[in-house]
Amino acid sequence: MNHPVPLAKDGAPGVDTEQAQQVRQALTALRGEVAKTVVGQDSVVTGLVIALLCRGHVLLEGVPGTAKTLLVKTLSHALDLDFKRVQFTPDLMPGDVTGSLIYDNRTAEFEFREGPVFTNLLLADEINRTPPKTQASLLEAMEERQVSVEGAARALPDPFVVCATQNPIEYEGTYPLPEAQLDRFLLKLTVPVPSRDEEIAMLERHASGFDPRDLSRVRAVAGASDLAAGRAAVGAVRLDPKVAAYVVDLCRATRQSPSLQLGVSPRGATALLATSRAWAWLSGRDYVTPDDVKALARPTLRHRVQLRPEAELEGATADGVLDGILAHVPAPR
Repeated sequence: MNHPVPLAKDGAPGVDTEQAQQVRQALTALRGEVAKTVVGQDSVVTGLVIALLCRGHVLLEGVPGTAKTLLVKTLSHALDLDFKRVQFTPDLMPGDVTGSLIYDNRTAEFEFREGPVFTNLLLADEINRTPPKTQASLLEAMEERQVSVEGAARALPDPFVVCATQNPIEYEGTYPLPEAQLDRFLLKLTVPVPSRDEEIAMLERHASGFDPRDLSRVRAVAGASDLAAGRAAVGAVRLDPKVAAYVVDLCRATRQSPSLQLGVSPRGATALLATSRAWAWLSGRDYVTPDDVKALARPTLRHRVQLRPEAELEGATADGVLDGILAHVPAPR
């Protein structure tokens, strides 16, 4: 996912050649706009673009100070989409996220006041700091793209994507996400500490007066229509039956791994198919290769597996187990 994104010479059914190229250019330009404020992290931005193309949600994990929040805020400025942020805290209530009924003295009736979930791009900051009841308030929104209050279902805007952040090293006062909710995230992206050269470049920016809170330099280069056209093109990406079988074999191998007590569900297999097709289209192809599947396997599956306690004690990691599976499951030629 660190490779540059070339432009395709051919379009996809439903999107003509010129439009397909323009959409791909617009989505590729997102990385350049985000780079105006966030140094490095190209692979994370690419993962976020893939999630937007698949209408999927993203869990960003990284130590404090790696610009997770700034990354999503900058992306929202580079996209012509509505954006809201919720800081998840232990006292946050479900109604603070979804909205609630408010009594109006003027009309003597209850009216629904929308919560921050009614947006295109929702930043759920430090989602593991809020209790399970509030975490669960996002489940229906993430899966059904609607909110039900007092028996009435209210549709969310399209597109609707949740970008949640969490800290992997601090567990005191946190509430780990349950497996059911983790499985609803399309991707789990690890936000790494920048390299030495990237960190030097970051310090030089700050020394020259750079203010990360000032996003006025970031311009909107894509919008909802670009994402809709991109989704149409991704939906036309061809899948060879052998590649489909390869996706299934990888997922089934996780269910048989002696290091895992929970393998990838069928939902995980469909997620890997979706992300592989999106990456293939961004790479300028209208067909999926086994390399596309391998490139997206770790970010798509790492949060859908659960290590056995004994394997964890021996130092095993989800990524390490997936690497072993990728090495042993034969890929089609």
